[in-house]
Amino acid sequence: MAELKELMQLKNETDESVDLYLYGDIVSGWWGKWEDEDTYPAEIRDFLQSAGGRDINVHINSGGGSVFAGMAIYNLLAHYSGTVTAYVDGMAASIASVIALAADRTVMRTGSVMMIHKPALVMMGVYNADELMKLASDIDAVQRCIMQVYEKHGKIDTSEIEEKVNAETWLPAEEAADVFDIDVETEEAVAAVGSEFIARVASKVPPQYAQEPKPPSDEDRNKAKLEILELEGKK
Repeated sequence: MAELKELMQLKNETDESVDLYLYGDIVSGWWGKWEDEDTYPAEIRDFLQSAGGRDINVHINSGGGSVFAGMAIYNLLAHYSGTVTAYVDGMAASIASVIALAADRTVMRTGSVMMIHKPALVMMGVYNADELMKLASDIDAVQRCIMQVYEKHGKIDTSEIEEKVNAETWLPAEEAADVFDIDVETEEAVAAVGSEFIARVASKVPPQYAQEPKPPSDEDRNKAKLEILELEGKK
């Protein structure tokens, strides 16, 4: 708990504003935080409560993660009582692109990138054709939910945005500003973040945005083995 409180401390706090850094993968809960930089919805909820209505500057450098966790964070930020400004410092990929659009003003800095793509499912186990078809239908429904956000903040026809989603499109700041309601600032972006998520699900990462997966520790490997055993036991 002491570690959790430290992670949720307000950064660059003033009477008027506070900074929030989303610099890792988006995960569902504290048990999914394999890195200190990873973020989950309850953590953001507590952060916003501590901010007490002050303006928030959200700094994003994330390869994405859980769709439902990201959507929860999007709605928490979109309905926050103070003014929210999002800065894409390096990368806003996958569900992190949705979170970036939750702000009252979204800013991409020179050299930063946004990636939009079809939602994907990481799974293990044995499935028949009917089960796989049901999974495909469920993923299509998730894409429709994501498209509602992109449509709300889009500057071009929704069908054009969905074409880019289906093609897995990497958008440098200037191109992203043509697609979504985004401002571009000529401030150099920070280096891209290492992301376990983006390394697994992106099908064609351009070399300049390539990510090195975070090497798992022995503790991480043991935890993953336990999770697999638990899942196999529930089948």
